[in-house]
Amino acid sequence: MPDYLDDLRLAHVLADAADAATMERFKALDLKVETKPDMTPVSEADKAAEELIRNHLQRARPRDSVLGEEYGAEGSGPRRWVIDPIDGTKNYVRGVPVWATLIALMEAGPGGFHPVVGLVSAPALGRRWWAAKDHGAFTGRSLTSASRIHVSGVNDLADASFAYSSLTGWEERGRLDDFLQLSREVWRTRAYGDFWPYMMVAEGSVDLCAEPELSLWDMAANAIIVTEAGGTFTGLDGRHGPHSGDAAASNGLLHGELLGRLGQER
Repeated sequence: MPDYLDDLRLAHVLADAADAATMERFKALDLKVETKPDMTPVSEADKAAEELIRNHLQRARPRDSVLGEEYGAEGSGPRRWVIDPIDGTKNYVRGVPVWATLIALMEAGPGGFHPVVGLVSAPALGRRWWAAKDHGAFTGRSLTSASRIHVSGVNDLADASFAYSSLTGWEERGRLDDFLQLSREVWRTRAYGDFWPYMMVAEGSVDLCAEPELSLWDMAANAIIVTEAGGTFTGLDGRHGPHSGDAAASNGLLHGELLGRLGQER
């Protein structure tokens, strides 16, 4: 069985290169920002970071395919790297430090592709998280300076901390009332947004998080980090993994209650 540690080491190399590129342009007064057809922003740093990662992968893993937010899919085969060069672009362009590069390796298996390596690097926060299949989840500065992380043991919704990104997505899906009811039942809610609540679920500082509309590159790295930390990552439909177009993540103990309140099947 593959251990994916070489791929994890490569993911760190890719993240180091991306961090250097994104931090160089963070808060730059002449940063160029465009609006994509879906009305979301993209900066020159998003494009440069993805190009950098793709070039590294072309040299180091020429047989692997790549799917990225900015430049789409390239190649085919049983191994696919999934890249979000800057998750949290709106924060990035406004100078808010909560953004990260998300790098995942997915491998073909029963039922489709599944994440086997994931790395989330948030250089403006000075934080990085990663995981490889069957090797656990970690946070730290590097592979040699890391601490293993694990989800919380909170098993009562009244004691749980619930994180989310915004209210508008839930309102657009006609689920705002369900969302607000859940927020009344938990101990605490905070709108941290983007990658960060998933990493906090993995670390055990948050117990639940959910988002109603996401792409594969938003979720692939988060999914394996949460699951390798002992948690559960599904779509709102309960399907395991990052393939449902939305996400529900938890410490596992509260996942049924999370899906019972926000899931598609009621």
